[in-house]
Amino acid sequence: MPTVPSDLVQRLYRTPPDRFVAARDAAVAEARRTGDATAARQIARLKRPTVAAWLVNLLALERPELVADLASLAEALRAVQRDLKGAKLRVLSAQRRAVVSALVAEVRRIAAATPDAPSAGKLPLAEVEATLNAALADAEVAEQVRSGRLLKAVHYAGFGEVPRPQLRLVTGGAEEPARAPDRERTEARRARDERAAERAARAERDSRRRALRRELASARTDQERAESELDSAVAAERDGTAALDRIETELAELERRRAVAEQELSRARLARRGAERTLTAARRRAGEVEAAVEALDAEEEDAAAGDDEAH
Repeated sequence: MPTVPSDLVQRLYRTPPDRFVAARDAAVAEARRTGDATAARQIARLKRPTVAAWLVNLLALERPELVADLASLAEALRAVQRDLKGAKLRVLSAQRRAVVSALVAEVRRIAAATPDAPSAGKLPLAEVEATLNAALADAEVAEQVRSGRLLKAVHYAGFGEVPRPQLRLVTGGAEEPARAPDRERTEARRARDERAAERAARAERDSRRRALRRELASARTDQERAESELDSAVAAERDGTAALDRIETELAELERRRAVAEQELSRARLARRGAERTLTAARRRAGEVEAAVEALDAEEEDAAAGDDEAH
C-alpha cells in the first residue's frame, strides 16, 4: 500500500500553522494528480498543530540529537525518583531545568531563523517548556516529541513515575529497621542508578558543549563573512574615491581646454570680422579701379576714332 513520504510529512510539520492547511491541501491535490488516492487520503488526515506544538516539532526535526538527549536524562530521573534519593534527585532536577532551558533557547533561535514565524514576544515558550518537561516524565510524550508530529502542547502534573513509592511517617525515636531487599540487590540498583545519573549528566554536558561549539562555529562564520564584506566595502570605497579623483582631474583639464578653446574661438571670430571688412574694402576699391580703367580705355578709343576721321 502506498504511504506518504516522510520528507513530505516533515515538510508539512515544518510549515507554520497558519499555512499548514493550504500546504496540506496542495499536497493532497498533487497526490491525486499523480493518481495516488491512498496517499491523498493519508495526507488529508494530517492535523494542523498548534503554534507551541509546531515549535516543538521544529526542534525535533531541526535538532533531533538534542531531543534524543532527553531520553537519557528522563531514565536517570525516573531511576532516582523510585528510591527518593533527595540529593541526587535535586542534582538531576537542576540538570533537567538546565536542559529544558537550553532547549527552549534553541527553540527561540530556530523560530528566529524560520520565515513567517511569530515574533519573539508572541512565541508560546511556556507551553513549549511544559511539553518538554512532560516528555521527561512520560515516555509516550517523549516519543511524540521525537516524532516531530506533535499536535498540541502537553502538560504533566508532577514529575516521576506513578505510582510513587510509599512513604513511612517517622514520629521520633529510633527508626524501625526497614524490611528491604537483600543488600546486594540494593547496592546493584544504587550503582545502576548512579551510572544512569552520570550518563545523564554527561549527556547534558555533551549536549551543551555541542550546542556551544555550533554557536561558536556559526559566530566565527558570521565574523568571517562580516570581515570579508568589510574588506570588500573598503576596497570599493577606495576604488570609488580614486575614480572620483580621476574624473575631477579630467573635468579640471576639460574646463581649462574649454576656456582656451573659447579664447581661440573669440580671436578667430574677431579675425574673421576684420577679414570680412578688409575684403569688402578691397572689393570696393577693385570696383573703383576697374571702373577707372574702363573709363580710360573708352577715352583712348574715342581719341583714336577722332584721329582716324581727321586723316
